[in-house]
Order: sequence, then structure tokens, then C-alpha cells
Amino acid sequence: MSVHRNVKRVTTHVLQEMKDSGEKITMLTGYDFSMARIIDTAGIDVILVGDSASNVMAGHETTLPITLDQMIYHASSVVRAVDRALVVVDLPFGSYQGNSKEALSSAIRIMKESGGHAVKMEGGREILESVSRILTAGIPVMGHLGLTPQSIYKFGTYVVRAKEEEEAARLIEDAKALEEVGCFAIVLEKIPAKLAARVAKEVNIPIIGIGAGNGVDGQVLVVHDMLGINNEFNPRFLRKYHNLYQEMLGSFHRYIEDVKSGDFPNEEESY
Repeated sequence: MSVHRNVKRVTTHVLQEMKDSGEKITMLTGYDFSMARIIDTAGIDVILVGDSASNVMAGHETTLPITLDQMIYHASSVVRAVDRALVVVDLPFGSYQGNSKEALSSAIRIMKESGGHAVKMEGGREILESVSRILTAGIPVMGHLGLTPQSIYKFGTYVVRAKEEEEAARLIEDAKALEEVGCFAIVLEKIPAKLAARVAKEVNIPIIGIGAGNGVDGQVLVVHDMLGINNEFNPRFLRKYHNLYQEMLGSFHRYIEDVKSGDFPNEEESY
């Protein structure tokens, strides 16, 4: 940790104050030291060490293959870079579902071995026992409802969730249950904007959206998507702030040319 940067750390308490005062919360994913350093220096409030690392870092089709050990590796890389942001780490698929004892030991491993500040878990009523068990150990938990990518094979598709009234009502109940059990915030993914705004109003804890409209308390995007590094992914909810794919490609092309032509390294770049 650098000593020269005297910055106030973002905590779960700070996020609650932000919601209460109407200040929007910013969140991006981070998986490695160098990128997390830049994200933190920029002043992003929350860095999510997402199991999306399975897709963007490892090239898997879904988030399911990533292991607890791999998540700890990514999380500890991020934690070493961060002075200010709250670092939230995804509990990966298979490390908490259906077994609250295993959920607790997974969460403890993440906190002890990575130094992360909180964990995130997908699901509603079916994970309440696991959430409350993790909370008894003093580990903050962020919830995740709507499109829950770890359940992709159950849904069979990445379409918008909770369009039907029954599913919408269930989502609101789940959000309230997660708040009641003690979650400090909830991510809502790919649900109708009206429904997300309603959840943010009816629930007192911060609601962070991804593809959930503007009526929530904050936003999260995958950093590789918003920077345009990931060229093939263009969902409606994504705003690309850069086209790094083309920029990087151009740099690599120029490097190849300079090496092949003998232009690099030149005299000044040699000893």
C-alpha cells in the first residue's frame, strides 16, 4: 500500500451514506494489480472482483468454471493495488450453493487469503441461510438478483429477467429478504428499469444496477467492456467509453513494423 496517498477509504457505511444523501455509487470490475491501480486512482467507489474473470481473463463461455482459488488469486492482486475503493469479491459457483457451512468457509478463505473487504453472492431466498451464516463471522455480503449468470443453465438464456409480474413480485420479496438478513447492498442485473427503480425505493440499502436503468443508487460495468477491449460484446446496456481494441491493435502493428524494419530499438534506446 502506498503511504503518500492520504485517502479516505470507502466502506459499506460510506455507501449507505451515499444512498441516503442521493449520491450515486460507481462500481467497476477489476481482476489484476495494474488495472485496479488505475481504477482506484480514478476514484471509483467499489471494485468488484467479479467471477466474470472466468469470461474476460480466462476465455470461458460462462462464469461457472472459475474456482475459489482462482478468485482468491485475482482478489489478492486487486487488493494490493487499492488505497480507497471497497473491494467486493464474488463467491464463485459451487462455493456456497446449498451448503451454508461451505459458504462460510469459502467466504472466510476469501477474506483471509485475499484481504478483500466483502463478498458477493447470487440468489434470493435460497441463499438466505448461507448469507446469515457468513454475516455471523462479521463478513459483509452484497446480494445479486435479476439475471444471475451462475444460473445460466437454469434460465437457458441471458435475456432480461423479471418481465412477468410473478417473477417481478418474487424479485422484490427477495430484495427485501436480503436486506432483512443483513446484506449491505444488492446488484440488480438486466431487469426492467421501472422494477429496478421500485426496488431502490422500497429497500433501504444501496441498489447497484447493470442493465437496470437509471432509477437505482449506482452502476456497475465490466471494465473490459466499457473500455472496448472486449470487441465482440455489445449489449444494449453497455456504454463504451473507449475503443481500446483498435488502439491496442494499432500499437501492436506499429511495434511489429518497427522491429521487422530494424527501426526499434534505435540508438537512444540502446545501451
